[in-house]
Amino acid sequence: MSSVAARLERLPFCGFHKKLLFMGGLGYTFDAMDSSSMAFVLPAIAKAWHLSPFQTGLIASSTYTGFFFGALLAGLAGDRFGRRFVMMTALVIFCIASLISSQVNNWQAFYGIRIFAGFGAGAESAIVAPFLSEFVARKYRGAFTGALAGFFAFGYVMSAVFGNLIIPHFEGGWRYVVVITSLPIFILLWWRRDLPESPRWLESRGRTAEANATLDRIEALVLKEGQTFEPVAESIVQAAAQVAPSSFFGNFAKIWSPRLRRTTAMSWTMWFAIAFSYYAFFTWIPSLLIQHGMTITKSFGFSLLMYAAQIPGYLSAAYLNERLGRQGTIATYMVLGGLSAVGMAFSDATWQIAVAGICLSFFMNGTFGGVYAYTPEIFPTSLRATGVGTSSSFGRIGAIIAPILVGLIYPTLGFAGVFGVTTCILLTGAAVVLIFGIPTRGLALEEIATAESKPARHDGGLPVPSRSDA
Repeated sequence: MSSVAARLERLPFCGFHKKLLFMGGLGYTFDAMDSSSMAFVLPAIAKAWHLSPFQTGLIASSTYTGFFFGALLAGLAGDRFGRRFVMMTALVIFCIASLISSQVNNWQAFYGIRIFAGFGAGAESAIVAPFLSEFVARKYRGAFTGALAGFFAFGYVMSAVFGNLIIPHFEGGWRYVVVITSLPIFILLWWRRDLPESPRWLESRGRTAEANATLDRIEALVLKEGQTFEPVAESIVQAAAQVAPSSFFGNFAKIWSPRLRRTTAMSWTMWFAIAFSYYAFFTWIPSLLIQHGMTITKSFGFSLLMYAAQIPGYLSAAYLNERLGRQGTIATYMVLGGLSAVGMAFSDATWQIAVAGICLSFFMNGTFGGVYAYTPEIFPTSLRATGVGTSSSFGRIGAIIAPILVGLIYPTLGFAGVFGVTTCILLTGAAVVLIFGIPTRGLALEEIATAESKPARHDGGLPVPSRSDA
């Protein structure tokens, strides 16, 4: 372990980490608010512009098309140019495109501009977790990143509130909601002043003096709060391996090298399973409930209840990340989410639909609380943003396909068909995480990377990493 990593690992959880949590959390809140607001905007613009189900599904997929490219490029750029630069640039793109999209008057222009908004949101979403997790010691990392992802829930709740209060009651109310999603441009000033670059990334690029200067400032804040930390033990300090900047294609090739390809394949599958299932359901909540016979206002009310259930879902996953481990938390919540989907598909009474929807929201968002904590841990520092970005990007393929597929299969197969597909994909994802995932709980990021670089042993025909806690 390098001196920079050792200094980070000895830090107690302090005000600096809380500020980081809030900074990244605000970004996630507005990302979620932007994407989830489409569930409320879609019925309004479909009626105003007389859209077919296919056109509606295409618009629903536009944000996730942008997410795909944004997450992919953010990961590759984050490892090459730094996490902080990518995070701030992504925010600017997202906010400007969101504002422009509120002013268009036809579905073709709206579709095109929403791709750019999704690009910015996807880039920011992909970089926040790997960036900020690099500041946190192993004993807090799972709970920290799980709680960070929990800010998504606040964005969903806010979009439901605005969807309830604005869209049904104002002419062109959907435009006001889209404008509101562009407001986080103002937090850029705060990020520029107080958000440092990752010391781990700086060290990996040979910028050790900058990394140590950042740590000096953080440690001064810890001491100012009256907290203490142990001195760095000389026996554990090793020289950090410096990595020369690679091309985009070079980093992509590295995550598919023999050392990491099993991890990458597992991560991509995990992200696809949860993203497809999540967006198949939540993008279409209001529209599907309307077709089930509920009024638009009443369906927004149900959506608000379901979105509110996300908050305890994320927080419970953040807690269980350090108790069950990331793999156990992800797989458990995936399975329970699938069971909730089955319950909703076969519900008839209003209260049954509400209960099943709340459970589905709780467990599927809890799954993301595990996924966002787990993914940054399983890739080394020099490839962490690439690994997370490409995994998130591949997951967005599921998000792109899901709304379109739902629009095509719902008229024929109904709720049972939609949520039957969801359940099968969720169960497959859970199995892949349990069988091919690697344990990370209680390990420093450098220890996980070191363990992955060791030769793998074989148990029952399945490759298992050589780790003391496997």
